[in-house]
Amino acid sequence: MVEAQTWTTRRMSNPRLESTATADHQLLDIPATPTAEVRNGIYSVGSHLSPNLLTALIIASWFMSNIGVLLLNKYLLSFYGYRYPIFLTMLHMISCACYSYVAINFLEIVPRQHILSRKQFFKIFALSAIFCFSVVCGNTSLRYIPVSFNQAIGATTPFFTAIFAFLITCKKESAEVYCALLPVVSGIVLASNSEPLFNLFGFLVCVGSTAGRALKSVVQGILLTSEAEKLHSMNLLLYMAPMAAMILLPFTLYIEGNVARITLEKAKTDSFIVFLLVGNATVAYLVNLTNFLVTKHTSALTLQVLGNAKAALAAFVSVMIFKNPVTVMGMAGFAVTIMGVVLYSEAKKRSKVTTH
Repeated sequence: MVEAQTWTTRRMSNPRLESTATADHQLLDIPATPTAEVRNGIYSVGSHLSPNLLTALIIASWFMSNIGVLLLNKYLLSFYGYRYPIFLTMLHMISCACYSYVAINFLEIVPRQHILSRKQFFKIFALSAIFCFSVVCGNTSLRYIPVSFNQAIGATTPFFTAIFAFLITCKKESAEVYCALLPVVSGIVLASNSEPLFNLFGFLVCVGSTAGRALKSVVQGILLTSEAEKLHSMNLLLYMAPMAAMILLPFTLYIEGNVARITLEKAKTDSFIVFLLVGNATVAYLVNLTNFLVTKHTSALTLQVLGNAKAALAAFVSVMIFKNPVTVMGMAGFAVTIMGVVLYSEAKKRSKVTTH
């Protein structure tokens, strides 16, 4: 006859299985609940570093990747003689798609999000088209104008953002915000008039790139507004990058010819081109990754402030490396533009505080 077994429990103890058949009590060994890191098998990067040191390393990586991709693009397109900016941009997009897939699906730096509807797909596709236009124009401009001038023009993004926000959403800013945009524009006019290596086509495509960047930010705020459709920046890149590569493929074939064959033939005689292209495409992805990490470990406002500092530092480093001539008036114009961007950021902050 099998004797009955009963469960007895005590506070702060494991359940004890008590058998009336024996005098010995047998304890059930219940393991401690594992932490999230152990469950997922993931340990955060820099978990053994102090928070301040980790943040400093991330910001340093952000500066190096942002300035590095500019200098590599300039070297490839202007000095090395690789005159295929559309194909180069397509390589950037393919790289971003591959690295994003690995980072999200295997490294799990952010949770994977999925496209939920055809409507959401076409919204992301529209953003990809604007993204393509902006990046291609930016890379093309580096063939014709110095990095320093490119960065001066790029600093006028807030001006175009305010214009598109007004035209598309009828959003009006305060008078203080609009006044802060005056030095942004006047500074670039001053810099353009005194730029020794001014090129009209390069100037226009760089303005197009800056306007495209501003348009993307405004359109993204309109299209992906619902909570169900909002995507994390890294997930958005995962879906936008392959779409952008597909958009660029027919353009590079039509405008730049059989550039893939030309690149392969060049690689047979000069293997350095492989290193340049792979390194350039990798750094292009690191720009997006470090943007995310800086925002995560600091704030979006810090990223904006760093962007102003990056423009000035990139201009200085490019002048030191490529030895392009600069004038006092050109530097003054750049400084006025950066000052206007800082004033604009402060005015926007005060405007938000007032409205809330």
